[in-house]
Amino acid sequence: MIFDLIIIGGGPAGITAAIYASRNNLNTLIFSENIGGMLFNKAVNVENYTGFPSINGFELANNFKKHLEVQEHVEIVEEQVEEIKKENNLFHLKTYNKEYSSRTVIVASGSKPRELNLKGEKEFLGRGVGYCPVCDGPLFKNKDVAIVGGGNAAFESAIFLSNIAKNIYIFERGEHFLADGKNQGRIMAMPNVKTYTKTDVLEIKGDKFVKSISFKQEDKIMEIELSAVFIQAGYTPKTEYLKDLVDLNERKEIIVDENMATKTEGLFAAGDITNSKVKQIIVAASLGAIAALSVYNYLLNYEQN
Repeated sequence: MIFDLIIIGGGPAGITAAIYASRNNLNTLIFSENIGGMLFNKAVNVENYTGFPSINGFELANNFKKHLEVQEHVEIVEEQVEEIKKENNLFHLKTYNKEYSSRTVIVASGSKPRELNLKGEKEFLGRGVGYCPVCDGPLFKNKDVAIVGGGNAAFESAIFLSNIAKNIYIFERGEHFLADGKNQGRIMAMPNVKTYTKTDVLEIKGDKFVKSISFKQEDKIMEIELSAVFIQAGYTPKTEYLKDLVDLNERKEIIVDENMATKTEGLFAAGDITNSKVKQIIVAASLGAIAALSVYNYLLNYEQN
């Protein structure tokens, strides 16, 4: 079977693309191991998605999923795409179990947590080091924990953990935190959160589990005893399997034009995986809509060689 469209990724961009594709009667397949994507890992309530003054990530993800599941002409496959190639104007996608073919593809597979390659980071992964405070935070109730990173993800994680952990330490390498003013204001008012800027984390230490973290600040080396370290230093796009089908910028994001088109005809991308300047849920959804409408227009003049 040849699909009109295959979408890789089931976050806000991929789901919205599927909804718009369904409205245009495109025979669509969407690959996602987790419909809702990173929304399930959102540490605090979403307060900037139009129509929802305040909603937690889990509820918003489930709303997205319900909206997707009532669409016609959309098939959901919970597998990971391992390879994609184009031959004779058709795209062929391989998973572990099967090969699929489509006239067009939208890549909306988002990003994965950025690893910092700190000493001890890999050694203690799953034993006190983690990338998802929402998933693992409750394991450290009344314990001291650290967060490495100074953006919104780090501060939102600290807000989430503030009612779980005893003390929270936030480490930022730069001179200033990058989180927005509202999140910074909330953190600065919390008595159990201590922040550090201009700080280099040197090592995560322990035996079977994490026991401490050492860091350098203004030529002074310090060490704090704690039970967990959460890396919240942003995300890197999942683009390895695309090989030479797309051009990437210096951040490994897919370069697209205003129609979400890549350098390969029939291949589009949407969401945080692209070179869009703003990484927000509502922006990802809008880019998914643009990509699906661009696919529809492309297919109006489609010819298979």
